[in-house]
Amino acid sequence: MSQKNENSGAKRPTLKAVRGTRDLLPDQTPLWNRVEATARAVFARYGFGEIRTPMFEDTSLFSRAVGEETDIVGKEMFTWEDRARAASEKAQSLTLRPENTAGVVRAYIEHQLGETGTLQKLYYIAPQFRRERPQKGRYRQFWQIGAEVLGPPTSGSESPLRDAEVLEMLSSLLNELGIRDWRLDLNSVGNAEDRARYNAALRDALAPVKDKMSPDNQRRAETNPLRVLDSKDEADQEIIDGLPKIADYLGEDSKAHFAAVLAALDACGVQYNLNPRLVRGLDYYTRTTFEFTVTTGLGTQNALLGGGRYDGLSEMLGGPRAPGIGFAIGEDRLILTLQAQAEADAAASGSAPAATKMDAYVAPIGTAQNPAALALAHDLRAAGLAVEVGDGSFKLGKSFGAADKLARHVVLVGEDEVATNVFTVKTFATGEQVKTAKDSLVEKLRV
Repeated sequence: MSQKNENSGAKRPTLKAVRGTRDLLPDQTPLWNRVEATARAVFARYGFGEIRTPMFEDTSLFSRAVGEETDIVGKEMFTWEDRARAASEKAQSLTLRPENTAGVVRAYIEHQLGETGTLQKLYYIAPQFRRERPQKGRYRQFWQIGAEVLGPPTSGSESPLRDAEVLEMLSSLLNELGIRDWRLDLNSVGNAEDRARYNAALRDALAPVKDKMSPDNQRRAETNPLRVLDSKDEADQEIIDGLPKIADYLGEDSKAHFAAVLAALDACGVQYNLNPRLVRGLDYYTRTTFEFTVTTGLGTQNALLGGGRYDGLSEMLGGPRAPGIGFAIGEDRLILTLQAQAEADAAASGSAPAATKMDAYVAPIGTAQNPAALALAHDLRAAGLAVEVGDGSFKLGKSFGAADKLARHVVLVGEDEVATNVFTVKTFATGEQVKTAKDSLVEKLRV
């Protein structure tokens, strides 16, 4: 008995969010909501519909689509065995999705969306999961805003116009969000045959120099040479700069496709930079690859979003031919960029950004007025106003202090106000305090 009492008094350790994850608190989520609402509005204008796929999938989906030799599959996935619940069932290996393209294409195949014969334009806003080292803008649970355009070849899914449309849409989205100084890097990794030739050339070029490179790049030189070109290891850059360029291994069809993409971007006035090192290491990429970077907020890891064409992914997963192109925006990194730009603007102007306030704070004078205060708040909220309600137990000074922090106006609700339906309204920005009839209250509080 004494042992039980002793243990019950022991202090329990404080629980915290798991490393690589974090909470988004109410003062942070308005910016996230604005970003997501802007993305949804832009996507709708381009004919995209939302798709929501499961948070976890059969592990083989990612090993087949992303590639066994990629860092994602080899080192970064959260995978577990879902043990059988009955003798007739088999255990299944499941994985929290590390990216969303594979899941979207799986859904396209499973639900036979290609049989409509039309182009499928699908977007998602969803969390992804990777076991990588947390750093600025990179988390083990992170959010992506992404979209995929795919369909049977007869739907025009192979057209370079689709590539250019996606890139033009992304430039419009970044501009509408207020992202400044973004840069679009473009390249083509060709078709499967071009890529195979280039991989062979890279292996040959890396063979005599790989021992001089970092351990990660030595491994990649054997398993996935394209990933060497993505390396940010400073000590390896001179070797990487001397490696063969993919442009020298493109076939005529791939060259023509890429030229058509560039011509369409030129017609729309979208600025871009040709980057022969931009290859993207996931196995499903073909032809056009792209990356948007920024100079503000992300330090040296300045990639904001990326994507490319994946003309053979559906067949790789056992589905019909369905050429496609897609992208994923790192929403966490996008938010960091917007915050950094806002801080820079505030520093330049010498003033902090103004906090968004509610329209009104309804302050009952005495607890007897609490029901009337709540009823008034109900009517104001029904009219579309954002309203907080105080408590009649608060002293008037406390009510005014709380109201000043939260809202643009305070509305006093006392016995006289309830009896006459005329309320005292104070506007904090001007200090004005006036009597306002209930019928005019909504109009007054909107100012």
